[in-house]
Amino acid sequence: VVKLLLEKGANIDIEGGHHGTALQGASTEGHIAIVKLLLEKGANVNIQGGHYGTALQGASAGGHIAIVKLLLEKGANVNIQGRHHRTALHEASAGGHVAIVKQLLEKGADINVEGGWYWAALHSAS
Repeated sequence: VVKLLLEKGANIDIEGGHHGTALQGASTEGHIAIVKLLLEKGANVNIQGGHYGTALQGASAGGHIAIVKLLLEKGANVNIQGRHHRTALHEASAGGHVAIVKQLLEKGADINVEGGWYWAALHSAS
């Protein structure tokens, strides 16, 4: 359905609703095939909006390591801040997603970024 809608001219980065954009929604819900399609068609990997802020933050919150890796490969900003937990590292820490926390740290996530509901990643993990 996503492919058909895009072929018919749907705005790939249109924002609205709980997830913000289609990429953010697919990333948060773990739909890797749709994430790949949207990225191939030019979706903005760092656009902000919705509940989690970015696709990387949504995938990190949802515990979707394969999507996190894909978004990082496609240029997702590991330290972009927005919404409730502030960064993807905050989201992964709050969810107890150890593999994602390790991946984000390997890609240069700032462990001491402050802000959001839990202030720092350490607070989020606690």
